[in-house]
Amino acid sequence: MQYFRFLSMGLFILMLGCNPSNPTTDLDDLEHLVSRIKQRYAPDKRVKLFAIEGVQNPDKTLVLQGKTTEKEALSALLDSLQARDILFDNQVRVLPDTAVGNLQYAVGRNSVLNIRSKPKHSAELGTQGLLGMPLRVLDKQGDFYQVQTPDQYISWVDKGGITRMDEASFNQWEKQTKVLFTQITGWVYESTAPKQAVSDIVFGGKLVYLDENEDFFKVKYPDNRIGYLKKSESVLYADWQAQLSVSPENMLAAGNGLMGVPYLWGGTSTKGMDCSGFTKTVYLMNGFIIPRDASQQVLVGDIIDENLQFEGLEVGDLLFFGKKATSDSKQKVTHVGMWIGDKRFIHASGNVHISSIDPNDTLYDEFNVNRYLGSKRYLNSNDPGIIDLKKPRKIKG
Repeated sequence: MQYFRFLSMGLFILMLGCNPSNPTTDLDDLEHLVSRIKQRYAPDKRVKLFAIEGVQNPDKTLVLQGKTTEKEALSALLDSLQARDILFDNQVRVLPDTAVGNLQYAVGRNSVLNIRSKPKHSAELGTQGLLGMPLRVLDKQGDFYQVQTPDQYISWVDKGGITRMDEASFNQWEKQTKVLFTQITGWVYESTAPKQAVSDIVFGGKLVYLDENEDFFKVKYPDNRIGYLKKSESVLYADWQAQLSVSPENMLAAGNGLMGVPYLWGGTSTKGMDCSGFTKTVYLMNGFIIPRDASQQVLVGDIIDENLQFEGLEVGDLLFFGKKATSDSKQKVTHVGMWIGDKRFIHASGNVHISSIDPNDTLYDEFNVNRYLGSKRYLNSNDPGIIDLKKPRKIKG
């Protein structure tokens, strides 16, 4: 298999190296090559970076600038430039690099991390992280770090939201026994007399287990703060994993438990969520990490209801909505919800609420019914894009 992989890459480079019939400048060649290689190795910039451009020196040397997370893609580009006899100076940064040094891992230290599209507080909210969430640190700009979440989403978080670690410290954090907060929202207290809070916490927050008594878990934050969680609101993470049982009833209970949570563009927490943040959270509550955005979620799972008749759907299936393909444009997925049976689905729009596909139902959603694009089944799917938390996993190094 390794032989065929290298053969495939060689043929790809050879194809890119062929000189076009019309003469072009080296910069034109570079733009063409970057576009082709990006399409093959890093088509989705939300999860893989390949941002490379060039400047031509007076001596005709092409200076390559930019950054990437994909070493193989960069190698393909360099080999293709050599095949075209183009002189170049490679200054492309392969992330993570010296900008973050040895502290290439991090753990969320706030109840919710606001992870933004650009390294500034005024930038659009891209996604969110949770207390105790493991992250890869890729780059640094000012007071912001570019991080990659467990669902591979790449964006920027301010330094106050995370505790950075080297690999040894991170591995030690990952190995320690954890306590999981299981309610929609609550508090971590300074003592077993629940008066003063250390911080708030939302569902999915994880802290290190230190000790316990009849009513409380003693826990530690990634920055070494100490607190206490009520046992009635939390559970040992290993126990939660062991008792996970995915069923229509549990999927429905998770969805109903989020009813009324306000809509927040980029939100994936119980403080506020967008449509794909809602489906992502429902699946997290049932032990799965799924892709971040609706346009990514539609790419995994098993296709059902190919005739777009809302037929054969089961509780937990994801319904996708948006702009249908035309002769001039591709399909565009812009919204997602979860099927709950009885011709109804739950979704986040304005807030988390129930809608119906039945014209005779008072909850009939004509707008979304008319832009229905199809459905996907995640439960019992073997798609590698759906991460089962019951199975061991490792943050990419």
